[in-house]
Amino acid sequence: MRLKLDRFFAEVEGFADFGERTLVEHKEICGQDVAFYVNEFWTSKQRAAHSLHEVSYRACFKPQLPRFFLERLTSEGDVVYDPFMGRGTTLVESALLGRRVAGNDINPLSKVLCMPRLSPPSQDEVAVRLGEISLSATAESRGGEDAELLAFYHGETLSEISALRCYFMEREASGELDDVDRWVRMLATNRLTGHSPGFFSVYTMPPNQAVTAERQRMINEKRDQVPVVKDVRAIILKKSKQLLSRLTDSDRERLERSAPLMTTSQAEGTDEIASGSVKLVVTSPPFLDVVDYRADNWLRCWFNGIDSAELPISQLKSEDLWVGKMTEVFRELGRLLVSDGVIAFEVGEVKKSKVMLEELVIRAALDAGLCVHGVLINAQEFTKTANCWGVDNQSKGTNTNRIVMISR
Repeated sequence: MRLKLDRFFAEVEGFADFGERTLVEHKEICGQDVAFYVNEFWTSKQRAAHSLHEVSYRACFKPQLPRFFLERLTSEGDVVYDPFMGRGTTLVESALLGRRVAGNDINPLSKVLCMPRLSPPSQDEVAVRLGEISLSATAESRGGEDAELLAFYHGETLSEISALRCYFMEREASGELDDVDRWVRMLATNRLTGHSPGFFSVYTMPPNQAVTAERQRMINEKRDQVPVVKDVRAIILKKSKQLLSRLTDSDRERLERSAPLMTTSQAEGTDEIASGSVKLVVTSPPFLDVVDYRADNWLRCWFNGIDSAELPISQLKSEDLWVGKMTEVFRELGRLLVSDGVIAFEVGEVKKSKVMLEELVIRAALDAGLCVHGVLINAQEFTKTANCWGVDNQSKGTNTNRIVMISR
């Protein structure tokens, strides 16, 4: 294991693809000398990410991040895992590279957003299915409407959204929900709210952050706007075409081989995943007292029949609680890893740089009996004249990814 990571860090130290060689600094954390490797390792200057990734979710990283580690630390057929999968960036990128994938998230919404993109239908199949689904309001679908949602939608649009919601829930309950249904449901979920005409709603917050109905009424009043009728089918078809625009036959073949396993558990208790089966973990955990994933996704949860208020999502407000939780997660990840497996654990900074989460991650990993090998800091537009982007814990690391590299 050490030898493989030695080669990885040798490549990282010599990395200069975007004009600068890597800056290496050292810092003592938890009594251990930790090397920090700072450079622009992936960038907007690279090729655009695959169109399948274009599904919004709060606090998600770019696909170039997992790709950097996938290309260097795995081979085709290896299992790649994300215990906090969110929209599924790690899984989709891994599958596109021919890896097998496993993912977990306590919110069932993650599976709704990720699974369809690992088995996408054709655009023609989507068009046919949308033509078959009745968007006329039935008594049952009307009963599912919430008058509060009229802050977001014109009444006719809300009626069609409710009819769609009822259709998917009935199909799932009867066991008839198929890959085309899942794809359309994912598209509709993605188009519920946003700040452009390509969404079902009136202008509101970005689609990864749903405001309350009360807050939306305030937005409407401030902008002097009212919801207008939207063409639900046309919006779904347009988004489908966008997601499928770069999908090739070779992509489809690799996706079919990905053998996805997705669980909805606490990340420290994923018994469904076999011990010693995972080659690489690429993930980003819930941030310390920053993002309220439950509140951000309440409307998406409503559409999918999920009670967001009942989701046991951790909102950890102290460093000790966060470290305790992550220690248990790391123990579980240690169980899942093959002998030469690696964890790439991406974190952000919080509380105006007074707490650098990589230090808490290192503490948790060591407490779990794992080995910490170093920290990569991907700094956009990095130059050697800049400071080490917060490594000294004094200055704010603007627009960075901070990835702690860990093994058994």
